[in-house]
Amino acid sequence: MTENDEIKTTDGGILNSKFAKVLLTVLSVFLVFAGPTYVVYGLAIALKVDLAASLITGFALFIVGMVMIRYLLQKKIIS
Repeated sequence: MTENDEIKTTDGGILNSKFAKVLLTVLSVFLVFAGPTYVVYGLAIALKVDLAASLITGFALFIVGMVMIRYLLQKKIIS
């Protein structure tokens, strides 16, 4: 095994699995769409959390989802 083969086999780690790729894609889409909507509603109405805190949490989940999507696009997992 040459040095290039070792680099190719260890590069990517968990992203070599199709299940992990699908799971990360679904998770990032969930964070982008459900974070600012359903999570905010669930925190504000169902759990009686302050509206400002639930909006900040929803915005943070949206940002995390966008960062994940950007990462997946850079690694060419999503095209």
